[in-house]
Amino acid sequence: MAITVEEKYGRRLAGNTHERTYIVRGTLDDEVAFTALLEQTPTERGELLRKDDEIELEEIEGVVSGAWLATVPYGVSDQGSGGGSQPQAGDSSFAFETRGGTQHVTQSLATVGRYKSPSVAGNAPNFGGAIGVEGDTVQGVDITVPIYTFNETHYFATEAVTNLYKAALFNLTGRVNNAAFRGLAEGECLFLGAAGSLRTGDPGLWEIGFAFAGSPNVSNLTIGDITGIAKKGWEYLWTLYQTAEDTDAKMLVRKPIAAYIEQVYRYGDFTGLGIGS
Repeated sequence: MAITVEEKYGRRLAGNTHERTYIVRGTLDDEVAFTALLEQTPTERGELLRKDDEIELEEIEGVVSGAWLATVPYGVSDQGSGGGSQPQAGDSSFAFETRGGTQHVTQSLATVGRYKSPSVAGNAPNFGGAIGVEGDTVQGVDITVPIYTFNETHYFATEAVTNLYKAALFNLTGRVNNAAFRGLAEGECLFLGAAGSLRTGDPGLWEIGFAFAGSPNVSNLTIGDITGIAKKGWEYLWTLYQTAEDTDAKMLVRKPIAAYIEQVYRYGDFTGLGIGS
């Protein structure tokens, strides 16, 4: 006897949800009835996907032998079997954010004005761009600087996420790119870490989120009368100050006499992340 699947009626439950009712006839086996239902009902209705794991199948008793009442829901979901919306190994998604962060600086880009009290002889002292000089201390100031962060989600086959691969992610966390990556030059991208979860289903997939931060390389910086300073994005710049005589102001001042660029992050090969360059 042939197995038939007949739609009885459908209804909209909400803007993103439909429900359809079917009668399956011709088998006493619920698994056979369920398989026939999947084969003979659409996996999509418009942009809505059939939600196989929520299908209800109930035998109709006391009317006819071998008949089943099926309720098939449709909705917005990435877990259903329809339309290719189920993530596949190699799929990716991306997000980024630019916002303001706080940085403490002791040097200005330029001193645009110096004013003194008329009761004080000489000119206002020239501190060479040092900010907040008090005696032998340069106080500095907190400023807002741009911060660029971006996140990526990638899907991997279960066999690809080995303990060795997880260890590679761990070892690259807190490292800076040793070659161009995502349009950022060497030294500009910091890997902040990854978080993964195993998605059950057929096929099972690892969903792993990767987090990065970008900071630009700079060159030809000037601090006081020190010129030609070059610094990669995640290197640290600090300034040495010394007491010097300002002959115009006729007083001792703190002035920058040296600038230092320090490497504070190790470099890493981001090809080990397995997500391209």
